Amino acid sequence: MQILHPFAGSVQQYTEQLANPDSHRPGHCPQCQAKHPLTAHGFYTRTLIDTAFDGVIRVRRYLCEACRRTVSLLPEFVLPYLRSSLAMIALFLITRLLLAQTLNNATQTAPPPMPYQRGQFWIRRFRAQAEALCVALAALTQPAPAPNFVHRALTMLQSTGWIAAHRFLFAGVRCHLLGWPRGLAPDGRRAAFSTPAAPA
Repeated sequence: MQILHPFAGSVQQYTEQLANPDSHRPGHCPQCQAKHPLTAHGFYTRTLIDTAFDGVIRVRRYLCEACRRTVSLLPEFVLPYLRSSLAMIALFLITRLLLAQTLNNATQTAPPPMPYQRGQFWIRRFRAQAEALCVALAALTQPAPAPNFVHRALTMLQSTGWIAAHRFLFAGVRCHLLGWPRGLAPDGRRAAFSTPAAPA
């Protein structure tokens, strides 16, 4: 299961924080609800493309000794199952769908330039998800007048903040900002925010 690492900063700062397993250790298991801190259980790696970073990051894992399942602490600037950061995807979708620039211009706007197919993939998934996003985000911000759900969802994301919206959608509603890929939906299991461990 994935929960969000409540982290604000650069990818480099995130990497530096990983050295201390206690900094954001979950105080209980979000799966079986056992009321004891989870045990540090190593890392897994994943690739990430951000506006100022293109490489591999580590994601810390914890183990629940009660149910023997792992929980990974996903940084909140990353969307599950996507290589590009939330900032990259947001910049592209705003440029393409809200500012109505051509796809070619939009792929050049978000540094580093991305393949045409990846941009089309994001657009398809966002359009399919736009109505559900508008409904979910109404809990955070007033729905804005817009010609369609795509514009309304983008405007609501802009007013809420993409990270804050992702945090709410993923942890509160268990909703993927671009929609869960087929076969990877979490079957109704809720995510949770990690909370810093209490000082000893």
